[in-house]
Amino acid sequence: MNVGPSGFNNAPVTRALVIACTLFTIIFGVRGRGNQLGWSYQDIFQKLQIWKLIISVFTFSSTPELIFGLYLLYYFRVFERQIGSNKYSVFLLFSFLVSLLLEVLALQLIKDPSLSILSGPYGLIFSSFVPFYLDIPVSTRFRIFSLHFSDKSFIYLAGLQLLFSSWKRSIVPGLCGIIAGCLYRLNVFRIRRVKFPEFIASFFARLSWPSIGNIPPPSAPARNAPGNVPVFAGRQMEANYPAPVLSAPEPPEDAIAMLVSMGFDRSAARQALIHSRNDVNIATNVLLESQSH
Repeated sequence: MNVGPSGFNNAPVTRALVIACTLFTIIFGVRGRGNQLGWSYQDIFQKLQIWKLIISVFTFSSTPELIFGLYLLYYFRVFERQIGSNKYSVFLLFSFLVSLLLEVLALQLIKDPSLSILSGPYGLIFSSFVPFYLDIPVSTRFRIFSLHFSDKSFIYLAGLQLLFSSWKRSIVPGLCGIIAGCLYRLNVFRIRRVKFPEFIASFFARLSWPSIGNIPPPSAPARNAPGNVPVFAGRQMEANYPAPVLSAPEPPEDAIAMLVSMGFDRSAARQALIHSRNDVNIATNVLLESQSH
């Protein structure tokens, strides 16, 4: 399951979020207040502790949750690379706000004064499982004893660890995040067409410092290098790009069939495989990028 180059290359929003979550968790963890950042209905509407809503978004309540949460956030940077930092910022804000609203409604329906929502960016993490399930293909399958697994199983296991880490306190925000991801997927209020002004999206690139994964290569990539070629559907793609180089073999039929089964045009799938040198994951990402434009 290839998610592209390592590090935060072309993922400045994810990088800023990971840095913020790490710093906030360390700061409040050192003070011993990590477990106190969970909020309840009474905290917000009776005690008016609105600050908890903001702080809790970036602060995990324990070290294990921080490890699993950062692992998932780091992996899900693939979606920022697919749709761009601008649209990913919209997805991030939408997931936070909608999941937060659903959490408030859930607490009101449950009416348990002792129940508080676990702190952490659960809305974004679990909303990201929706495109992960629908858009990321399985590239490797294996079996341990009589159990069947795939390369996606480890991501699901990390998500389950977070979902059931604190029982109802973590299940409620997890489920609300999944619902928020479904609403974004359904393009409610045409949210997938919304974009921030460019200076807001580029702010994250200036906010977070460079990392090893962001050091550019010595020479500029070739114009038609795999992963850098824009993709258009069907015949338009064939007309705009030359025949594949000799080093790229004809795509295998099973790879084409896999992309077609995901709903992509057969001709576009074949061209994407050729330009990605038959890497199904890269071809999938390129096809998804073409659909987002």
